[in-house]
Amino acid sequence: MARIKKGDQVIVISGKDKGKTGRVLKVLPGAERVIVEGVQRVTKHTKVGQSSQGARTGGIETVEAPIHASNVMLVDPKTKKRTRVGFRVEEGQRPDGRKRTVRVRYAKKSGEDL
Repeated sequence: MARIKKGDQVIVISGKDKGKTGRVLKVLPGAERVIVEGVQRVTKHTKVGQSSQGARTGGIETVEAPIHASNVMLVDPKTKKRTRVGFRVEEGQRPDGRKRTVRVRYAKKSGEDL
């Protein structure tokens, strides 16, 4: 189970954007990187072309670049500070009556589920 998932609120702990917070837009598990909203913005030059409606596309735009997953930490929903992620195994019941175990992520600082 992943420590950081899409939609999580994270804070950058190192790099040029240290201290910024944002929501995770995409997780790239193979490269161990995440794309965070408003963090690690770079300028991208796109080739000028025409869309099907006749509008011209292209030019210079700013986009979010991937940042290494070790450079971000989750934000605790209770204290609004950075926290480590823990996993807890809980038992539940299936609709057919059988038991099942579920791994739940929780914030180590406050103990609240994520």
